[in-house]
Amino acid sequence: MSDVVAIEQFVKQYKDLKTEIAKVIIGQETVVNQILISIFSGGHSLLIGVPGLAKTLMVNTIAQALGLDFKRIQFTPDLMPSDILGSEILDEDRHFKFIKGPIFSNIILADEINRTPPKTQAALLEAMQERAVTVAGHHYKLSLPYFVLATQNPIEQEGTYPLPEAQLDRFMFAINLDYPSFKEEVDVVKTTTSDNQVTVNPLFSAQQIVDFQHLIRRIPVADNVIEYAVDMVGKTRPNGDTATDLVKTYIDWGAGPRASQNLILAAKTHAAINGKFSPDIENVQAVAYSILRHRIIKNYKAEAEGVSEEDIIKSLF
Repeated sequence: MSDVVAIEQFVKQYKDLKTEIAKVIIGQETVVNQILISIFSGGHSLLIGVPGLAKTLMVNTIAQALGLDFKRIQFTPDLMPSDILGSEILDEDRHFKFIKGPIFSNIILADEINRTPPKTQAALLEAMQERAVTVAGHHYKLSLPYFVLATQNPIEQEGTYPLPEAQLDRFMFAINLDYPSFKEEVDVVKTTTSDNQVTVNPLFSAQQIVDFQHLIRRIPVADNVIEYAVDMVGKTRPNGDTATDLVKTYIDWGAGPRASQNLILAAKTHAAINGKFSPDIENVQAVAYSILRHRIIKNYKAEAEGVSEEDIIKSLF
């Protein structure tokens, strides 16, 4: 099958997937799109939103519709790395036997990831980057596709351990969840307080998703689009030659090269789901907010004057 036919097939299956997810998840279309773009781009996502916005339900529904294994890890201050990775125990024959932890799944929901100390947060790092874990000197490959979706509550800061910048950079997208509109909330209340049972049908296999991830990487990109993405990331660095006045005034630290890579990968996926065979500058701009939001570090002046990351990213266009 040629790549052109494969992209047409991908567009059709993607539309069916959105319809399937919409059986359970009302509204939140932008959020669902961004999660799916990061899955098909082979990246991870950080969901930032207050409690009760159906983050867990959304991830569970997406996992079911994609036909993937799903595990949820509730991050707490006493969670240990072995609670995530697994541990070795002595069996009845006095041999060491490895019991796999919940990290061995296709989709991991790391719920309230900032509630656990850095040592346990770091247990996720190798898995996210290498798609493998090391326990007691043994190297274990994780099954593909592998995707971490972490949630963070932006309002409760007591008893939390903010994610280090290096770990934030591992997330392709940082996605902000807002409250639903009045009409959406009415629909949510109607559907969740009745006795109707909704079945979500799996529309993909794990291998199909891996094949689509390879297809996305094969999509050609014009040099001017790559240069545009790299230039946009370069402008976020306050000490760089191309930094804008807004960046020099309000930013302490800009985005690294991983942001440029992610911009192009996500732009390819964004183009593909819209039936385009190559991304353009509009596709780069469409994914820029979620990719750069968590990679630029504002200074105290930006906080004091109420300048948001979105204002700064928009100025880069």
